[in-house]
Amino acid sequence: MPLLNKNTIQRRHFLQASSAAMVLGPTVLAPSIAQAEEFNIEAITAPRRLGDDNAPAKVVEFYSMTCSHCGSFHRQAFPEIKEKLINTGKVQFEMHPFPLDGLALRAHVMCRLLPNKGFFAMAELLLKEQSNWVRAADPLKALMAYGRQAGISEEKFNAVMRNRPVLEAVVQMRQDAVDDWNVNSTPSFVINNEKLISGGRTYDEFVTELNAFGI
Repeated sequence: MPLLNKNTIQRRHFLQASSAAMVLGPTVLAPSIAQAEEFNIEAITAPRRLGDDNAPAKVVEFYSMTCSHCGSFHRQAFPEIKEKLINTGKVQFEMHPFPLDGLALRAHVMCRLLPNKGFFAMAELLLKEQSNWVRAADPLKALMAYGRQAGISEEKFNAVMRNRPVLEAVVQMRQDAVDDWNVNSTPSFVINNEKLISGGRTYDEFVTELNAFGI
């Protein structure tokens, strides 16, 4: 999915542009209460990885929670990649947030409240059921329902959605991908910190990209 904004987008402008669509309505806590809970930004922005640290191929995926192409990749190709490449020690796979809009930003933030194992379970669930919550009458309310399944309380959900330092930290992760790799679409993949490929892939196409790295 192509970028909705220029690569030079500023973090504050991104947040301001998306804030109106992200209001939770009557479920939002008052700002003074919502900001009361502190969040560990270092833990929220820590890498989320599956697979062996010694895998010969290390893949970083830049994805957006609301990108339909990302959803298709994770529904169709990723299960086989996980079974045949990640679980067998050939590939270590990292998911790096690249939110294309405010709703995606909030979904990324919610997932990153969870530790590594819980993160991947939630990310895979949201991408699998992407159309259900993205197209819901109240997408954030739908997101909150998913979060409750993972033990994220309504209070914690509302608090993090109003926490500007957390939101800006995840937006900065997006900007880092632009600065470091000139990522301009999702999904995009960096292999072994050497090669950038953009666009969804079938399992066979993904393996073909890895052939140059001995996979």
